[in-house]
Amino acid sequence: MRTSAAIAVTPLHYVGPWRAIVVGGGHAGCEAALALARGGIATLLLTQNVDRIAWMSCNPAIGGIGKSHLVAEIDALGGEMARAADKSGVHYKVLNSSKGPAVRALRAQCDKLAYATAMRRTLEQTPNLAIKQADVRRLWLQDGRLAGVETAAGLQFSAEVVILTAGTFIGAVCHTGEAQIEGGRAGDTATLGLGDQLRALGVRTMRHKTGTCPRLDGRTIDWSRVQPDPGLEPPPPMARNGEGAILPQMPCHVTHSNAATHAVIRENVHRSPLFGGVIEGVGPRYCPSIEDKVIRFPQHETHYIFLEREGWQTDEIYVNGLSTSLPADVQIAMVRSLPGLEQAEIVRFGYAVEYDAIDARQLGRDLMLPALPGLYFAGQVNGTSGYEEAAGQGLVAGIQGLLRLRGEPPIALSRTESYLGVMVDDLVSRGADEPYRMFTSRAEHRLVLRTSNADLRLTELGRALGIVDDAAWLALQQRRARLEALVAILHATVVKPDREIVPLVESWGGGTMVQPTTLGQLLCRPEVALSHLARFLPPSIALSDFDADDQEEVTTQVRYAGYVEREKLR
Repeated sequence: MRTSAAIAVTPLHYVGPWRAIVVGGGHAGCEAALALARGGIATLLLTQNVDRIAWMSCNPAIGGIGKSHLVAEIDALGGEMARAADKSGVHYKVLNSSKGPAVRALRAQCDKLAYATAMRRTLEQTPNLAIKQADVRRLWLQDGRLAGVETAAGLQFSAEVVILTAGTFIGAVCHTGEAQIEGGRAGDTATLGLGDQLRALGVRTMRHKTGTCPRLDGRTIDWSRVQPDPGLEPPPPMARNGEGAILPQMPCHVTHSNAATHAVIRENVHRSPLFGGVIEGVGPRYCPSIEDKVIRFPQHETHYIFLEREGWQTDEIYVNGLSTSLPADVQIAMVRSLPGLEQAEIVRFGYAVEYDAIDARQLGRDLMLPALPGLYFAGQVNGTSGYEEAAGQGLVAGIQGLLRLRGEPPIALSRTESYLGVMVDDLVSRGADEPYRMFTSRAEHRLVLRTSNADLRLTELGRALGIVDDAAWLALQQRRARLEALVAILHATVVKPDREIVPLVESWGGGTMVQPTTLGQLLCRPEVALSHLARFLPPSIALSDFDADDQEEVTTQVRYAGYVEREKLR
């Protein structure tokens, strides 16, 4: 009988020009690699599967409450997420549209394949950036110092800076009912060995959990029995200086759970790994599974379920609101209890993934591990949840690595100047005992941190770092001059309460005028819009030169000026 013996593989040092290595091709890895390469650093992106670069493992959407602020700031600093969203966006909505401008949020449902293709193409066309498929299993250390990374194939890649963006892959296990499979997501393997090495180096880790929903065959849905949920026409752009949406738009639809759905879940909840104690990781409070919602909130007789198309190349439907790790047979019964889905076929079953995350309180504000200089962490490995949070951390880590390689001190984005600063400060000072998600309520200075002024706050920094291109820099200068000129005219132009003006203001719902009033003071009246005041502007200022975002920014600057000054005094 023949026996096999383990063969020792002698590590092979792969000599390359790279000074920085980014491990992981998800949303954090893409932004980190682009920041480094655009800053002139020879960079290597290593990912388990090059076909899954920038893959939307869960909901194929970018933006949302709090998240759209991160996207706007990434865009302002020269990042790519907003532009990729516009190249793939198929359904745009503004959330919190009835509330103030500081908390409004743009959300773009994307064509999943188009988004990944757009981002990968950008990476491939970026100078100084190489991409290789490799499974990184260990950090490569020499004399206790970071020297690079080592792959499962025994290759050693050297670099002065390593940014670890391993997402949900370290020590990951996928759960569907009683079934368990090693993997960071369905169809992809887990990253093994790295977690053990980090713990051996004294890095504290914790188990987190996230999940996803079943995907349906759209041809098996009765679309006449679900409610259409149209997007905005024309769709507002996500990127400040991009082309805007370029793909044809498509509707989403809405259905809802009911007593039959909840009965299926209650009868089978003991088979859920989440409730059966199989999953030890902590899940996201703000994106609970359907079984979690039904059990924790029994007073709710129904929950909204959104049917969102995954793109133009497929009939696959993402069932937003139905995240689950229940067994496959229960998922079938649960789906078919929903109105319009009585005959629906599941293409992919939902599952939960449990994985290792680090305690980000061990990191500096530059997201570097002080105990191992040159090693940075970004994305879900830091205990966060969401594409936007991951991309924001990736950009920050890429910038900090860029500065380190230039021999310059790290920068510290404060809570007063960006949502990126809020997120990083929250992570490194408070940690994340559950998957962290950005909300506008986390930002004490949200009146100042608006999506409409992200470029005014941050593009100058991105230019100084060398990662904002000439076109974006020129656009900022032109926009700033345009806005400042209009604001100055609004404060300087006075109208008198004559027979023509008084009834006109009253017709707008602006109340009575009894004394000379500046256009800025009129604009502070909630019922008065900037468009009402166009007739009073000098010939040198044409309101048609100001897009909707410009007009909102001017209106907000004028109306909120007093509140902002008061906030600065805190």
